[in-house]
Amino acid sequence: MKKRDEAMALWADFTDGRVDRRAFVLQALGLGVSASTLGAVLQACGGGASAPEGSVAGPASAVEPPIAGELRIYNWSDYIAEDTVPAFEKETGVKVIYDMYESNEELLAKLQIGGGGYDLVVPTGYIVEVLAAQSLLAPLNKAWLKNFGNVAASFQNPAFDTGNKFSIPWQWGTTGIAWRTDKLAAAPDSWAVFHDAQFKGKMTQMDDSRDVIGSWLKFRGKSLNSTSAEELAAAKADAMAAKALLKAYLSAPVKGQLVSGDVWIAQLWNGDTMQAKAEQPAIGYAVPKEGAGIWLDSLVIPRDAPNARAAHAFMDFILRPDVGAALSTFTGYGTPNQAAMAVMTDAVPYPTAEELGRLEYQKDLGAATALWDQIWTEIKAG
Repeated sequence: MKKRDEAMALWADFTDGRVDRRAFVLQALGLGVSASTLGAVLQACGGGASAPEGSVAGPASAVEPPIAGELRIYNWSDYIAEDTVPAFEKETGVKVIYDMYESNEELLAKLQIGGGGYDLVVPTGYIVEVLAAQSLLAPLNKAWLKNFGNVAASFQNPAFDTGNKFSIPWQWGTTGIAWRTDKLAAAPDSWAVFHDAQFKGKMTQMDDSRDVIGSWLKFRGKSLNSTSAEELAAAKADAMAAKALLKAYLSAPVKGQLVSGDVWIAQLWNGDTMQAKAEQPAIGYAVPKEGAGIWLDSLVIPRDAPNARAAHAFMDFILRPDVGAALSTFTGYGTPNQAAMAVMTDAVPYPTAEELGRLEYQKDLGAATALWDQIWTEIKAG
């Protein structure tokens, strides 16, 4: 009841002009209002994620501005082919500044405080929804994306960004179990392997609350987007039991330890597993029988991007069949670019109906975000 009263008072301050839109969004999220609800409310009152003054949204002008200057990209580590940036720079004359991060939360925090001055970032689906609700994204100018038609129909018009108003797909993948095939007698087929004491000190799970808690929710047959306090308490108990046997919570950096043999079993993304397998063939990957997460990462343009024209040019460059194919060949992840699939020799196949039945996309948790954060803090500290 207290939070409801605070939300009503905040709404009154916003509609009376005592609180600006940005402050309203941030405070409302702090009170547990979901990103999707905020987006709908702001749109209804004419204060949605509209284009800023001088925006690139809308129909193209008769003469397109030149592609020039400097392009700042903020992306996950090991998530781009080695020749992608040099080829783009050579073709366009644009200088690319390329920085990396390790989690969606790190990216979100950076953009929320207005840091970085980035032109392109690569969030996972549910974070696109949050960024859009907070008016932190610039709408796309589709006239500058002539290769958008190469995107497979199954990856167009995602639930987190209807009509691809803000995003184009980058890569897709799953979060499952990587293991050393020369160390285990049988392939692990369940999240239960992280409860197996014989592998104590030789296992890692991701350093990510959504992946860790989500895995234990799936283990018990629940949604990885659960907001049930009872289900989350059970997931916490399973996570704590696993933690006693883990070497660490580790995301991308675990690849080197899998290669060296310091780690035998790791919760990991399929693409990073394939990168490790290129160095050490004795590495396997599986989606547990209870199910796992599937995700789609996207290119988006921050609202205050200094060089939105070059950002569009890079997007369109990535959507070419040859460039998209080289990108996914290097990363080991699936390409959402249907035209790229046609020129790849070892493309990750799109999920079958049976596989999709065991896979689930992460969603904005709304008011339950605070509970998830609390549980993750307790897991890490326990």
